Amino acid sequence: MTATIKGIIPVMLTPFTEADAIDYAGLENLIEWYIANGADALFAVAQSSEMQFLSLEERVALARFVVRQAAGRVPVIASGHISESRDDQVTELTSIAATGVDGLVLVTNRFDPKGQGGTVFMDNLRHLLDALPADLPLGLYECPAPFRRLMSDDELAFCAESGRFAILKDVSCDLETVKRRVALTKNSSLAIVNANAAIAFDAIRSGSAGFTGVFTNFHPDLYKWLLTDSARHPALADDLSVYLALAAMAEPMGYPKLAKLYHQRLGTFACAHSRTIDFDIRERFWALDALLDKIMQGQASFRARIAATR
Repeated sequence: MTATIKGIIPVMLTPFTEADAIDYAGLENLIEWYIANGADALFAVAQSSEMQFLSLEERVALARFVVRQAAGRVPVIASGHISESRDDQVTELTSIAATGVDGLVLVTNRFDPKGQGGTVFMDNLRHLLDALPADLPLGLYECPAPFRRLMSDDELAFCAESGRFAILKDVSCDLETVKRRVALTKNSSLAIVNANAAIAFDAIRSGSAGFTGVFTNFHPDLYKWLLTDSARHPALADDLSVYLALAAMAEPMGYPKLAKLYHQRLGTFACAHSRTIDFDIRERFWALDALLDKIMQGQASFRARIAATR
């Protein structure tokens, strides 16, 4: 396996039209925005993409479109297996694999959908490994939906030793766990990439090979600077890490529709429709637009401070 998948990896949104179809023109703009703002890879067909609310046909079409639009500029990884049965998961994953993605991401809670334990997890994992193309790099994703299923050290060690895995999207949200996992996979091809904004800077300093949290949909460029230039400007990096952690506290306020409102402001796409969030987030979360104003004000301030260091 030769693929290296690390760095700033946005978990992609899926824009929809008012008629509830995938907005491919908006998606094209979004892909260009990610790449222009420092993305090192793209994670399509993830929870942020509303994969649990997409048909298999839509998931496959989405992955294929992202691969075509990225055109080799950055690697594209995708998940998209949401079923419980092994046969259905094989169908889902082999369909996504056929789109030309650079990596296929396996959702950990799908290996043990009823919470039966490690034996069931490993049996299902081995079954999928046998069924998937041996030359396609794989990833692991501790997706929070329908429940978060963290990997044990033994399970992670098995994956690292297999040589087939390129990335774990770590959703432990615990710095000590990230550190332990980095040490555990040190001599393997498996990169640990943290997804939690509160520990993002400390995780990077502890060996996390980037960041792949939901606020890569707001300011991937700021996370990119934290990853690549923070050592030269430690005081600014500390200030930025605090801003990024606090901005990400807005996630429970109707994400991913919240991020779609942000991109509506930017003009990336016209419609903030979401299949996941079917209520009016402005009505439920008061002063939401004022909060987005402050997030954007903070972005502008830090971008200016970063520009002054060049």
